[in-house]
Amino acid sequence: MASTASERRRGPARPRPRRRPAPAPLAAVSALVACLFATPLAYLAVRGLTEGGTLAAWTSAATLGPLARTLLLGVSVAAASAVLGTALAWLVARTDLPGRRAARLLLPLPLVMPSFIAAFALLAAFAPGGLLEGLLEPLGVDRLPAFEGFWGALYVLTLFTYPYVYLPVVARLGQLPASLEESARLLGRGPAAVFRTVVAPQAAGAVWAGTLLVFLYTISDFGAVQLLRYETLTSSIYTSRVFDRTGALAQSLLLGVLAVAVVAAERSATRGARPGRLAAGARSLRVPLGRWRGPAVALVAGVVGLALVAPVGVLAFWAGRGLVAGSTRAGALVSDAGGLALPAVHTATMAVLAALVAVAAVLPVAYLTVRHASRLAGAANAVIVGGFALPGLVVALALAFWTLQAPWPLAALYQTQALLVFAYVVHFGSQALRAAQVAVAAVPSRLDDAARTLGAGRLRRLRTVELPLATPGLLAGAGLVLLSTMKELPATLLLAPPGFETLATRIWNATEDAFLADASLAALSLLALSGILTWFLVVRHGNAPT
Repeated sequence: MASTASERRRGPARPRPRRRPAPAPLAAVSALVACLFATPLAYLAVRGLTEGGTLAAWTSAATLGPLARTLLLGVSVAAASAVLGTALAWLVARTDLPGRRAARLLLPLPLVMPSFIAAFALLAAFAPGGLLEGLLEPLGVDRLPAFEGFWGALYVLTLFTYPYVYLPVVARLGQLPASLEESARLLGRGPAAVFRTVVAPQAAGAVWAGTLLVFLYTISDFGAVQLLRYETLTSSIYTSRVFDRTGALAQSLLLGVLAVAVVAAERSATRGARPGRLAAGARSLRVPLGRWRGPAVALVAGVVGLALVAPVGVLAFWAGRGLVAGSTRAGALVSDAGGLALPAVHTATMAVLAALVAVAAVLPVAYLTVRHASRLAGAANAVIVGGFALPGLVVALALAFWTLQAPWPLAALYQTQALLVFAYVVHFGSQALRAAQVAVAAVPSRLDDAARTLGAGRLRRLRTVELPLATPGLLAGAGLVLLSTMKELPATLLLAPPGFETLATRIWNATEDAFLADASLAALSLLALSGILTWFLVVRHGNAPT
């Protein structure tokens, strides 16, 4: 009787909408895309299982040392970024910080700065005859110590990865209604206790998500640690890839397994956990800073200064000095800035190609996951997301070794633009997939049903109804891939055709040759392009990295 009364109160149960089975062509294409995305890690796994020496390489001092340093740096940077990003997000979203609007615009901009450019700017600042030496010379300081190793890497990577935590946390705190904190204050809890018991639990999911991205970024970073001479797995792989292929493959597999294991553990720990629903448009609390206003402003200004003003100032100093002094060296950019034109064209071309191919490749998977959820859809989604977890160096090294040992015609792909675009797509396709899934989900299914009723076929409905409505979301995903591709370094170094330079490789080569003025000029050009794209695609539209 109780059950009957309960059912009467709830009313008749509504049948769950049945999902139509996926069309066979869509399922086949999605499976093929997933197989292609799985190629790098699958190749490393097969080589590791079929060839001897993998376990011995994993347990050798040549691997354990870089692995320990990789984990130490990853945990340290993730913890520091979590603290800094959360603190900055709370100041911007929940306090009466002066200049909050300007801070909200400026604090995400360190995403523009590739880590290897930030590391180069740090080295250039401390270089003999550099900006810091000139500023400190009147104080009697004629020689500065080298700022490199673990502390240099920790400084650079923390300062330029905290936005991965800041962006999701500031969005979460902006949705948190003031009533929760006000109720806690009425119950007698102080500001610190309110933050610890109310704000922190509500923002914990966003903090952990951002911290995971920082950790994955740190363990996969190559440029910064290589320039700052802190040997991690990525720098060890790059160094040994020619003389010790077995060791390089074993270390690549270890790094790939570590990245995928971290993502899997995080997803397992958060499975079923959903953030509490927050009232849309809820009034946001403004906590008065009082005597802490000065230190808070100093913290925000210090971060902006160190992450944006200082690196750009150092680069402008060396570029200006080089342009004024000139150079008689053949091919010097300070004497012929037109030498940047071809690398800039290569950078833009490869980035656009990678963005278009990535969107085209993941669109079938987006349709499968949104419109025809199944085990195949879940597996394809997981494989593509896993490609983002793999470090770019691991993807590039796996593809390089695979094509070198493959029979013709696959062997002909080695060091071609096609293989380079494929590496970009595998590594950054996850960004396009998430945007494509949101875009497809935003298209009402009733429009597709209405077009089907009017006799429109599958391709015509896709061309005339769904794609026009989903285009803005697809372009946003393409923009994120384009921005990431412009800054990618290790894959370009390993897979680019001989003589094919992008702005990233031009900066790297000039830095390796100690041509600081040339490297600074190329870096400023890349930052200008990246800054414009970040403004339009990330900051202006509020798209946090995914």
